[in-house]
Amino acid sequence: MSNVPITVAHGDGIGPEIMAATLHILKEAVTTPQGGGFKSLNVTVRKSLGMYANIRPCVSYAPFVETRFPVMDVVIVRENEEDTYGGIEHRQTDMVEQCLKLISRPGCEKIVRYAFEYAEKNNRKKVTCFVKDNIMKQTDGLFHRIFDEIAPDYPEIENESWIVDIGAAKLATAPELFDVVVMPNLYGDILSDVTAQMTGSVGLAGSANIGENVSMFEAIHGSAPKRAGQNKANPSGLFLGAVMMLIHINQPDIATLAHNAWLRTIEDGVHTYDIAREGTTKQTVGTKEFAEEVCKRIGQKPETIKTVDYKVIEESGDAAATKPLYTIREPQKKELVGIDVFINWWNGKFFGAGEEIGALVEKINGDGVNLVMISNRGTKVYPSGQPDTFCVDHWRCRFMSDAQDGTLTKQQVINLLKRFDENGLDFIKTEHLYNFDGKAGYALGQGQ
Repeated sequence: MSNVPITVAHGDGIGPEIMAATLHILKEAVTTPQGGGFKSLNVTVRKSLGMYANIRPCVSYAPFVETRFPVMDVVIVRENEEDTYGGIEHRQTDMVEQCLKLISRPGCEKIVRYAFEYAEKNNRKKVTCFVKDNIMKQTDGLFHRIFDEIAPDYPEIENESWIVDIGAAKLATAPELFDVVVMPNLYGDILSDVTAQMTGSVGLAGSANIGENVSMFEAIHGSAPKRAGQNKANPSGLFLGAVMMLIHINQPDIATLAHNAWLRTIEDGVHTYDIAREGTTKQTVGTKEFAEEVCKRIGQKPETIKTVDYKVIEESGDAAATKPLYTIREPQKKELVGIDVFINWWNGKFFGAGEEIGALVEKINGDGVNLVMISNRGTKVYPSGQPDTFCVDHWRCRFMSDAQDGTLTKQQVINLLKRFDENGLDFIKTEHLYNFDGKAGYALGQGQ
C-alpha cells in the first residue's frame, strides 16, 4: 500500500480535537493487521480549486442512534461553485439589495453527470433532481433541462424530478423514497443539513468536495467554539469524511476496516454526549476516548447495522467509453432585441405609483425603442397594473425594438440611457434581452 500525501487543515473551535481523533483512527487502520472546519477557508478552497461537487451521505443508525427515520440512506449531491453562492451582491437603492443567481450549462452538466456516475459506481437505484423551475424558468429551468438530457445515458438508473418545496417536504417525511438527490447550490446546502440532522445528529455527517484535479473532505458541521477544548466533540462527521477520502484515493480496504470499526463502536453503545441516549448508550466517552474505542475494534464488524465493503475502482482503459464531464456547444445566434433598464425612483407612496412612473418613462421612447412594461420587484405595474401591488423604489423598465427584424443596436441602447439621464431618471442597472437562435433568452414579468 503506497502512501498518498494529503493536506490537513486542523481548523479552529473543536477542529483540532476531532482532527486528532480522526487521524489517530486512520493511522491505526493502516498499521493494524486485518482480523484482529475553518468554514471560510473551506469555501475559499472549494471555489478556488474547482471543487464542483459536494457529496453528503446521510444514513440512519437505528436503533443505536435515536432518529424518527430508522430506514434512511440518502446521498445529497450539491452543486458547489455557482448559484447565489457566487456572492455577487449589490445595494441598488435605499430599499433594495440584489443577489445574482448564476447557473451555467457546464456547471449543471458537471454536477448532474457526477450524480449519475456516483449512483452507477455505488449501486444506487435512483437519482432525483430538485429545482424550482416553475418560478425560475431560466436558471432552474436550465438545471432541469440538463438533468433530462443526461438521464437517458444511464438507462439502468431510475430518474425523477421534483419542485424543491414539495420535494423537500417529502424528503423530510419519507426519506426512504429517495436515494441520490442532486440540486443547485443553495437548495443543496440547506437540505443536506436538514437531511443529516434527520439521521439523529448533524455531527454524524461527513462531506466530500470533488474537483477535476483536487478534492477535499470535511465534516459538514461548523467549528462549535463553545465546545472547544472540552474533549466532548463527536469526531464522527470528520472521520466519515476521511473514509470518503480513502475511497476517493482508491484505498477501499483501509476505508472498509475503519468504517466497520466505527459502526461496531456505535452498535456497542459507545457514544459521545451528542448522541448518547438512555437505553441505547452503554458508555458516554469524550473525543479522544471515542477514537481509542474505534481503534480497539479495527478488524471487527457490526452485527446489526449493515456492514460496508468498499471495492477498488477499476478505471476503464477505453477512452471512448468515458462519458464527458461537460460539453462545449457551438455558440447559438445571439440577437439583441430589448433592454431592461432599472431605475431608482420614489414618490413617497407604496401603492398606486405605476401610472405615474409609466407617464415619466414613456417620454423616453424613440429611436426605434419603445417601453412595453414596468415592473416592481418582478410584478407588472404598468401598463394596466393593479393599484394594490406593493411597490418600493426599484423599478424595471422593459424596452423592446420596433424594427422590422426585431433587433436593437448597442448605439440605440446608449442613446436610450442618454435620454434617461436627460429626463432626470436615475438608471442604476441594465440587462440586455437576447434571443438565442430565435428563442427568447429572458423571462416575462409576472403579469406581463
